[in-house]
Amino acid sequence: MASAVEQKTAFNLGLPLAVIIVGGWATVHIYSVFAHNLSAPIWQTVGLIALQCWLYTGVFIVAHDTMHGSLAPGRPKLNAIIGTSVLFVYAGFNWRKMREAHHAHHDYSGTEDDPDFNAANPRAFWPWYAKFFLTYFGWPQVLILVGFTVAYILLGASYLNTIVMWAVPAILSSMQLFYFGTYLTHRHAEDFPDEHNARTNEFSYLASLFSCFHFGYHHEHHLYPHEPWWRLPTRKRERIT
Repeated sequence: MASAVEQKTAFNLGLPLAVIIVGGWATVHIYSVFAHNLSAPIWQTVGLIALQCWLYTGVFIVAHDTMHGSLAPGRPKLNAIIGTSVLFVYAGFNWRKMREAHHAHHDYSGTEDDPDFNAANPRAFWPWYAKFFLTYFGWPQVLILVGFTVAYILLGASYLNTIVMWAVPAILSSMQLFYFGTYLTHRHAEDFPDEHNARTNEFSYLASLFSCFHFGYHHEHHLYPHEPWWRLPTRKRERIT
């Protein structure tokens, strides 16, 4: 477990980082959906989609840390409130159900009982991604997102903007999270270092940050699930030195 000093540091740094990530995503998202003109130069549209995709990934990582209690150590109610709010806005997800599934992933990592693993296709990307997507995305999420879409249009967003500047980056971010944080780290391509059935993407600090907010340092995450995302590079350095 983390020491008292580490927990205090995590609390002091984790919340400001979460505010920056979620606030940054909200700002870019609102501008993209309500103000961006799709007739603008294509690089602007692609840039906004890419930026939203990355920030969407960060928003989910913030919610992920609440599931482990590492966003606000020692504050379970605050973690629950933030996680519930963030995941609902992210894609209409139920935080408590997703937390149960994520802890099952840690308890049964890389086995048939792991909800994030595809034992039938432990190497194939698309069948695994389809299972992963359908495990968490069902009719409740569809109805919630339809409600968001209607609200956006009533508030003045164009239908095309809601598709191009909201749906597209949201779907791409789910693929980004899956590819760097689940598929590469748990696929049966080579031996795993231990019973956690997880490996670490050997990316540089910046590549790790921009690919998946260090979630690709996945062996470290399984070894130290109480650690927030921004401390995983430290754990990786400790492991290799």
